[in-house]
Amino acid sequence: MRLPGASGYATIRSMLQMMHEAHQISAHDVIVGSKLAYVLTGGKTVPSVRVHEEHLLELEREAFVSLCGEGKTRERMQYMLMNNKPLRN
Repeated sequence: MRLPGASGYATIRSMLQMMHEAHQISAHDVIVGSKLAYVLTGGKTVPSVRVHEEHLLELEREAFVSLCGEGKTRERMQYMLMNNKPLRN
């Protein structure tokens, strides 16, 4: 598939920042959203290059492991497992 890469990431990142400034999402939501945006836009690619599923899975794995290193992510996971609803930290 062809994904937008850096230009798409910048667009999503900008929207996340505007949402944060409008107090619609938390600072940690920006971190999580940025990781997700990086995966969904294909990472360091350009629209003219085809991206394979394996590449996206690797980006997803890296993002997940990185987020697991964040204390707030672990708090969210634990809270969801214990209370069956999301934690907005």
